[in-house]
Amino acid sequence: MFRFFENLVDPYAPYPQKDVPPQRLLPFLMDYARPFRAIFAWTAATSVVVAAVEIWLLWAMGWVVDILSGDPSQVWQDHGTALIGLGLFILLLRPLLQALDVLLLNNGVMPNFGTLIRWRAHAHVLRQSVGWFENDFAGRIANRIMQTPPAAGEAVFQVFDAITFSLAYLIGALVLLGGADSRLMIPLLVWLGLYAILMRWVVTRVGPASKAASDARSKVTGRVVDSYTNIHSVKMFAHHSRELDYAKEAIEDTRQTFQIEMRLYTIMDVVLVLLNGLLIVGVVGWAIALWMQGAASTGAVAAATALTLRLNAMTGWIMWALTTFFRQLGVVAEGMETIAQPITLLDAPNAKPLAMQAGEIRVEDLTHHYGRGSGGLDNVSLTIAPGEKIGLVGRSGAGKSTLVKLLLRFYDVEQGRILIDGQDIAKVTQDSLRLNIGMVQQDSALLHRSVRDNILYGRPDATEAEMIEAAKQAQAHEFILTLADPEGRSGYDAQVGERGVKLSGGQRQRVTLARVILKNAPILLLDEATSALDSEVEAAIQDTLYGMMQGKSVIAIAHRLSTIAQMDRILVMDEGRIVEQGGHDALLAQGGLYASFWARQSGGFLDPDTQAAE
Repeated sequence: MFRFFENLVDPYAPYPQKDVPPQRLLPFLMDYARPFRAIFAWTAATSVVVAAVEIWLLWAMGWVVDILSGDPSQVWQDHGTALIGLGLFILLLRPLLQALDVLLLNNGVMPNFGTLIRWRAHAHVLRQSVGWFENDFAGRIANRIMQTPPAAGEAVFQVFDAITFSLAYLIGALVLLGGADSRLMIPLLVWLGLYAILMRWVVTRVGPASKAASDARSKVTGRVVDSYTNIHSVKMFAHHSRELDYAKEAIEDTRQTFQIEMRLYTIMDVVLVLLNGLLIVGVVGWAIALWMQGAASTGAVAAATALTLRLNAMTGWIMWALTTFFRQLGVVAEGMETIAQPITLLDAPNAKPLAMQAGEIRVEDLTHHYGRGSGGLDNVSLTIAPGEKIGLVGRSGAGKSTLVKLLLRFYDVEQGRILIDGQDIAKVTQDSLRLNIGMVQQDSALLHRSVRDNILYGRPDATEAEMIEAAKQAQAHEFILTLADPEGRSGYDAQVGERGVKLSGGQRQRVTLARVILKNAPILLLDEATSALDSEVEAAIQDTLYGMMQGKSVIAIAHRLSTIAQMDRILVMDEGRIVEQGGHDALLAQGGLYASFWARQSGGFLDPDTQAAE
C-alpha cells in the first residue's frame, strides 16, 4: 500500500531543462510542481472532505444531545439505526478517509516533492560555468541546495494539511451556525475579520524576516565551511581566534535576525488569545442567549460550544501553519538566488559534437578581460600544428591560465575565436570539447572518494587492468597499495579525503596524472604538472609525460623552465600578449624576456614575479 502511493510520482523522471528558470516565487514553485498536479488535486479534495466530516460530526453530536432530551424509552426505538450508522461511520469510514488523506500527503507528496526539487536544482547548478562557482562560497551553494527542497515541501504540506483544511472547516462552521440560527454567524464573521487582519499583519512580516534569517544562516554555513576547507591554513597561521571572530560576526547576525522573527510570533500568540476569547464569549454567549429565548435548541448550543472550542484550539495551529508556510516561502526565495540563476554559458543552438581529426589548434585575435577591461588576454593569435608541443611561460598574470581556461571553454571569449581542426569551440558541445582535452593542473585536488573512483574519473568504462597500468605509468601503483583508511578500506578502495587531503601533494599529483593518462585525450594541457613532485619522482615521471605527449597537441605551462626546454616551441607571454616565441636555444640567443627568466633561475625555476631587466 505504501509503495503504491510512494510511486505515484517519479522525482527522477526526464524533464525539459530550462536555461532560464522562472524568476518569481510562485511560477518557480509551479514549475517544480507540474508533475504533482493530479496528486495535488486529489490531496486537496480529500483534505476538504476530511474537514467536512469534522464539521458534520459536530452537527451529529448536537443532534445526539437533542434526541437525548426526549423520552429515553423512545430514543433507541426511534433512532437506534441512525446511532448504529453514526458509530460505524466513525469507526470505519472516517478512518479510511483520513488514511487516504495522509497517505496522499505523507507518502505521495512529501518524500517526492523535496527530492524532485533537490535533484533538479542540483542538475541545474552543475550546469553553471566554472566562473559562476568561482564567485560564490561552495558551502553557501550547497546549503541552499539542501535547505530549499525541505522548505518547499513544508510549504506544500501546510497548504494541504492546514490551509485547505482550515478554509473548508471555517466555511463549514459558518454553514453549521447558520443552520442553527443565522444570527450565530455574526460573532464568527466579526472574529474572522479580526483574525484575517492579524494574519495579514503577521504574514507580511514573516516572509521578509524569514528570508533575512535564511540569508544569515547561509552566510554562517559559507564561513564555517570555508574555515573547515582551509583548515591547514588556519592551523598553519595560528588563526583559530580570527576564524572564530569571522564566524561569530555571521552567527550574531543570524541570532539577531532570528530574534526579530520570534518577536512576531510572540505578538501573534498574545493577540490570538484575546481574539479567541472574543470568539468563545461571542458565539457561545449568543447561543445561550438564543436558547434562553427559546430560539435555539440545547443541541445547537452544544454544537456551537464544541465548534468554538475546536476553533479556539485550531486558531493557533492555523496561524502557526500560515506563518510556517510564509516562513518556508522565505527560505525558498533565498534559495532561488542560487537555484534560479540563469545558465549563461550555453551550447550554441544545434551544437554538434567536436569531430577530432588531426588536433590543430588555432587562436584568432583572442581578447578576454573577464569583463573588467584589463588583465587576461589582448589580441592573441597563434596556431598549434597537429602533434606540436608548446611550452607557455610568463610572469603571474601574463594570461597563461586565461588562455587554457578559454580553450576549455570555461568562459566565453569576449572577442576572437578558438578553432580545433577548423571547428569553432563555441559552436560544438561543451562536453565533447572537454572529453577531447586532458589536463593536469597545479592544484591536484581529488574527489572525496576512493583512489579507484578518482582514476576512473578519466575514463569510467576502463577495465581494472587499464586503470592499474595508468597508475603504474604515473609512478602511483606502489604507494596506492600501501594506503588504508579508518574504515578499513585499503589500496585502490581507500578513500582519499576531501580534495585528497589524506594524500601528500606528490601522491595527489600522481593520481591526477594517472587519471589523465587513462583518459588518453588527443589534446593535452599541463599546468605545472610536476610542481608537487620531488626531484626523484619527477625524473621518473618525465619519461611518462613525454610518452603521454606522443601524437598529441600539447600546451604546457611551467615556471620551472627546464621542464619545457625540449618543447617544439616556447611561447613567452607578458601583459596578455605573446611577446616571444621559438625554440629554447633560439630564445636564449635573442637575449629577450625568456633569456632574462633563464638567467634568473635557480635550478631552472622561474620566479613568476620576476621583472625583466630594463
